[in-house]
Amino acid sequence: MNLKKLQHYIAEYRKFLRRSRDYDGAFVWESQQIWQQTFDLDAADFSKNYAASLQNSYSKRLWKADNYLPKEMMLKFSQMQPDFVRHMFKDLLNENKEITGRVGRFVFHCDELLKEYKEKNPRSNENNHFHDDNFHIVSLYLSFQYPDKYAIYEFNDFREMLVKLGSTKIPEVNDFGRYAKVVNTLYKLLSKDEDLIKFHKKRLNMNNLYQDESFLLVYDFIKVCVNFREIRPAPIR
Repeated sequence: MNLKKLQHYIAEYRKFLRRSRDYDGAFVWESQQIWQQTFDLDAADFSKNYAASLQNSYSKRLWKADNYLPKEMMLKFSQMQPDFVRHMFKDLLNENKEITGRVGRFVFHCDELLKEYKEKNPRSNENNHFHDDNFHIVSLYLSFQYPDKYAIYEFNDFREMLVKLGSTKIPEVNDFGRYAKVVNTLYKLLSKDEDLIKFHKKRLNMNNLYQDESFLLVYDFIKVCVNFREIRPAPIR
């Protein structure tokens, strides 16, 4: 990444935090807070606990959209094989194991469960568990469980951010391991900016959102970075 370009976007993000009164990304932090307060791998009824952990007071778009119903499908998987689904989550959230292997296994098991579900329900219209982005919902589980280690992953945004920041290595396929490393680096830089953190904390306090250290700050930075449009002077005529 080009340091000058990175500093430029950090400055723009700082301005965004200072001037943005209505924060439309607040629902993400609220969902993280609910997960932190609710999710229990050892809950007697795992399906019920999982359903209660993914909640939000005004938006469900992190886990529900057109042709994208990962929460609904996971509940169906859990009804078929509750013990196995619990095992999947325990493996995914086991920080003693290497991250790319955990993510890959989780995605693979979901694909296999989807095949089993469709065999048992041939008239079902479910065609996908993850839709176009296999790693988005997995990264959500990781970032909600470990706020100070992971951020929500969206491949197209990650790729565009690297382009804007002048990276010479732009991924053509999903690379969650690299994303995790980049997020860690960006968080260290963002967290050192005292004014940026002050405006960020004020925003969280105003909306009664998750207050502890969270790499969702980087997810938010990436969103602003990707959607930022440079204002160019009009041509002289």
